[in-house]
Amino acid sequence: MTIDAAELTRRTVELLAAHPPATTDRLDFLKARYDAGLAWVHYPEGLGGLGAPRSLQAVVDTELEAAGAPDNDPRRIGIGLGMAAPTLLKYGTEEQKQRFLRPLWVGEEVWCQLFSEPGAGSDLAALGTRAVREGDTWVVDGQKVWTSSAHVARWAILIARTDPDVPKHAGITYFVCDMTDPGVEVRPLRQITGEAEFNEVFLTDVRIPDSRRLGAVGDGWRVAQTTLMNERVSIGGMRLPREGGMIGPVSRTWRERPELRTHDLHQRLLKLWVEAEVARLTAERLRQQLVAGQPGYEGSGMKLAFARLNQEISGLEVELRGEEGLLYDDWTMRRPELVDFTGRDAGYRYLRSKGNSIEGGTSEVLLNIVAERVLGLPAEPRTDKDVAWKDLSR
Repeated sequence: MTIDAAELTRRTVELLAAHPPATTDRLDFLKARYDAGLAWVHYPEGLGGLGAPRSLQAVVDTELEAAGAPDNDPRRIGIGLGMAAPTLLKYGTEEQKQRFLRPLWVGEEVWCQLFSEPGAGSDLAALGTRAVREGDTWVVDGQKVWTSSAHVARWAILIARTDPDVPKHAGITYFVCDMTDPGVEVRPLRQITGEAEFNEVFLTDVRIPDSRRLGAVGDGWRVAQTTLMNERVSIGGMRLPREGGMIGPVSRTWRERPELRTHDLHQRLLKLWVEAEVARLTAERLRQQLVAGQPGYEGSGMKLAFARLNQEISGLEVELRGEEGLLYDDWTMRRPELVDFTGRDAGYRYLRSKGNSIEGGTSEVLLNIVAERVLGLPAEPRTDKDVAWKDLSR
């Protein structure tokens, strides 16, 4: 059967009739939606989709939103939706897809990302966490850092070094790690906001079955590229309405507080409003390009723009508010499940946005990616490409 907009509308109406949102438990409704293939319509049948064009997801979402149906709280499970799921879809076995995708999408199981390390952030391929094979099991030891949601996560996508005798990009393997393993220790990292949404994670004799490996042994860097490209799209290419995101609060303040206005602030706000709208429309175009397949390196450019705009807009908002902009609502040490840029005050937005140019790939690294992979400029000289990882200077 051809899955077109009319067919998706019909199936969505049937879902709503069989599971009225007003009287159906939220989790039960989400499971029924997944089983009906209306979770992500471009995924295969049996995995939350119908093999339909990705562009038709909006047909389902519009119908469900109009009916007051619950969503799966995508901000809380963003790492699972934006990074783990597309990687599992491309490299996972059928058993892995069946086991992980449904509880991931409905939000029963939160995911985190065990990639960065104290000595391997921007140079991620230099990572030193080791995975040693013992029969059908891998024993993992090492430390990861800047891990969002590790304190609430059930599963993690993990890359570890399985062969130190080959160049750094070639000796990495990709795994799914059980965060409830007794060898996994999660410690909070308190940030400039006072909160600890980030964590450091220590792995001590963590035993991972080979059945939870994604991709071939030693091919983890290629698998990780799928994760990283989707990560940048999910951060920089999120769907927003006009004046969504950081530009919204400062625009409202400008309209509601005429006594704060100056000519200089007006000129800066106009410039940033236009740039935010251009970024929003560019992100929409990028999402439409995704219909054709894998995200490209354009996601790196969007993530760059996202970080710069957030920092400039939040800085303008603090200036616009004057003395009020120096206030901060709450320094309490908390471990939140998500980042809420628009639900807090201007001070929080200003401080939290400082991390936008670091998380999800530093702006410096992303500039290199855009220069080399998008613009085709000469690559930076690299002296470690053919050197075994164990022989690298550290």
